[in-house]
Amino acid sequence: MHESDVRRSDVRRSGAHGSGVHASIDAVWRLEAARIIAGLARMVHDIGLAEELAQDALVAALEQWPESGVPDNPGAWLMAVGKRRAIDRIRRQQRLEHKLEEIGRDQEMRPAPEIDVPDDEHIEDDVLRLVFTACHPVLSTQARVALTLRMLGGLTTDEIARAFLSSEPTVAQRIVRAKRTLSDAGVPFEVPEGPDRAARLSSVLEVVYLIFNEGYTATAGDDWVRTDLCQEALRLGRVLAGLAPGEPEVHGLVALMEIQASRIRARTGPSGEPVPLLDQDRGLWDRLLIHRGFAALLRAKEIGEPPGPYVLQAAIAASHAQAPTAEDTDWAQIASLYEILASTAPSPVVDLNRAVAVGMAHGPDKGLELADALVDEPSLRGYHLLPSVRGDLLARLGRLDEARAQFERAADLTRNAPERKILLDRAASLGR
Repeated sequence: MHESDVRRSDVRRSGAHGSGVHASIDAVWRLEAARIIAGLARMVHDIGLAEELAQDALVAALEQWPESGVPDNPGAWLMAVGKRRAIDRIRRQQRLEHKLEEIGRDQEMRPAPEIDVPDDEHIEDDVLRLVFTACHPVLSTQARVALTLRMLGGLTTDEIARAFLSSEPTVAQRIVRAKRTLSDAGVPFEVPEGPDRAARLSSVLEVVYLIFNEGYTATAGDDWVRTDLCQEALRLGRVLAGLAPGEPEVHGLVALMEIQASRIRARTGPSGEPVPLLDQDRGLWDRLLIHRGFAALLRAKEIGEPPGPYVLQAAIAASHAQAPTAEDTDWAQIASLYEILASTAPSPVVDLNRAVAVGMAHGPDKGLELADALVDEPSLRGYHLLPSVRGDLLARLGRLDEARAQFERAADLTRNAPERKILLDRAASLGR
C-alpha cells in the first residue's frame, strides 16, 4: 500500500470514537485534496513534498477535530496547517543547507508569514498548474496519468489501478518514481505555453476524463456516483477549453462530460442502487447540461479538423441524449461511431462498448461474437464489465445458465457494493 494510502486508512480505522468526524475528514479530503496539494506545490515547488505536507495536515485534522469539531471552513483549515508545515520545512532547509539567498538572508529575523488561503481564482490556477506539471514530458504517459489522478483526485493507488486495468503495486511504484523524477528534473510548477502546452494536452485530457469516470462510476465503496469528482473534472475541462479554444478535442471532452453528467440524477434509484441507461427516467436528465454539451460539440466540429476520440465519444453521448425514449435510440448510428472510434483510438474497452452497440443494433448474437473475441484479452481479465456484457447478451439469447454464471463472475470482480448487488440480483432473476 502507498504511504499516503496508509495515512488515509488510518482515518478510517482509528476507532469507533469520533467515527462521524472521521467520516467528515475523509469526505473533506476527497473534496479538498487537489486544491490543498496544488496550493502547497506553488509554495514549495515540489509535488511530492506538497502531498506530504497535505497529508500532515490531514493527520492533524484527525488528531484535533474529534475534540474541537469540524471547522466552518475545513479546506481553509487544512490549507493553513499545510502552509505552516511548509514554512517550517523551508526554515529547516535554510539552516541545514545554508541557502538563505533563496528566500532572503534575513528570513530568520522576520515574523512568521501570514497564513492566507488563496481565493477561488488562484486555487483554480494552482490546480491547473498541478495538472500540467504532473503531465510533463519527462514522465511516461502512464506515470503522468497516475500521478495526476493521485494528486488531483485524491484517489488511492487501488482506485487508480482499477481505472488503468493495472495492478496496485505497479501503480504505486509508478507514482513514487514519477514524483522523484519531477523533483530531480527540477520541473517548474507552471502552465506551459506554445508547443509545450500542445504536447502535454492529450495527456491532460486523459487525466481529466479518468477523474470524471471515477466520479461517474465509482470503482469501489458504497456509492455508485461521486459527484465531487465529476464536478472537479467538469470544472477543469471548462478551464482547459478557455485556455485552448482552438483545440477540438478539448471541446469534445467537455461535451462528453457535460452530456454524461446530465444523467447523474437518473443513474441511481431511491436507495442509491444503480439504474442502467436504458431504464433511466429521462425526465431527470439535466437539459441545461445537455444543451451545454451540444454547444461544446458544435464548437469542436466548427474548428474543422477530423474528429478525434473525445469528439467521437461526445457524438455517441449526443445520440443517446437526442433519443426521447430508450426505444428511440439510433443504435445503428452508435455502432457506426464506435467502429470509427475503434479505428481512431483502438482499445479493448472501446471494442467491448462496440459489442454492446452492435448487439442492440444487429442482434445479441452479433454482439456476443464481438464480446467473445475479448475473453482472452489480458487487460480485460479482471474487468467486471466484460462478463456483465456477455451475461446480458447471453440472457437475450435465452442461454440463461451461461448468463447467470457471467453475472456472478462480474459480481465477484466488482469492488462497488451497489453494482455487486445489482449483478447478483440479475443472476438470481434467471433462476436455476
